[in-house]
Amino acid sequence: MRALNVPAAGEQPQLSELPTPEPTRGTVLIKVKAAGLNALDNVLVAGYMAQMMPHEYPLVVGRDAAGVVEAVGEGVDRIQVGDEVIGHMLLAPPIQAGTVAEYALLPAAAVTPKPADLSFTQAAALPLSGAAALAAVEAVAPQAGQTVLVIGAGGGVGSYAVQLLAARGATVVATAAPSDTERLKTLGATTVVDYTDGDVAGQVRAAHPDGVDALIDLVAQDSAGLTLDVVRKGGKVASTLGAADEETLASAGLSGANVNAGPVREIIAPLAEQAAAGSLTVDVTTVLPLERAAEGLATLASGSARGKIVVAVAD
Repeated sequence: MRALNVPAAGEQPQLSELPTPEPTRGTVLIKVKAAGLNALDNVLVAGYMAQMMPHEYPLVVGRDAAGVVEAVGEGVDRIQVGDEVIGHMLLAPPIQAGTVAEYALLPAAAVTPKPADLSFTQAAALPLSGAAALAAVEAVAPQAGQTVLVIGAGGGVGSYAVQLLAARGATVVATAAPSDTERLKTLGATTVVDYTDGDVAGQVRAAHPDGVDALIDLVAQDSAGLTLDVVRKGGKVASTLGAADEETLASAGLSGANVNAGPVREIIAPLAEQAAAGSLTVDVTTVLPLERAAEGLATLASGSARGKIVVAVAD
């Protein structure tokens, strides 16, 4: 099979022929139609998590996919050969298997049927970003009428977070580039703050002098990068990158949590149903052929990605 893979530690991803994986107990082999790209893919490509989880090479890129079931392993009873499905490659050692390939072997626990009204491209853009957004929204638990600031709303996770917050009746303040303003307002943001202006906190305070009720940060990698001074006392903070330091938040009169996505079928399936029903927009802005998948990784690495990037693997 053709797969985008890292041949050895420290090397750049390349498209090459690799053996097609064989089903094992509790796994599902799918013929991939589309694979979604995520920022995590670049983290794994660079080996930044190698000390946390062993990596084995060649390492296939990608965690999200949609396709047709080719075979199932022992103990799999919810999925059958020929089913159209959505799946995710859960983080478990060793890190090696991936989804930007003609075939992907996924854990059955993270595979769910694809709704007929959802395209393979849309489905592949859902699991990791949708689950991360849902975890962040649930962590701040907004009440109807409360105001939530989303830092880094222009990307894939942000596009889902904005919608999930708006669906709960929250007033959403999103930070993004000016070119994202109309797109994010269409998704449910009330206000879009131009982060390229440099004074995000000042712009937020000007619009909300009493502060916002909660903050979802999708960008900061440590507590120093969090825009905490715009969150009113008693507010909540959620970070997807581990920046919500408990001591720092407590000193500011806030509470919060670092969230991790859990794209198992119980999480993916409801998101897919919402997307199929039209109540959740899958914001795919770029679709690339398998031959150009590495370009999508470069776009994510540059920080210029808008919405979701999906690789079309097969018709």
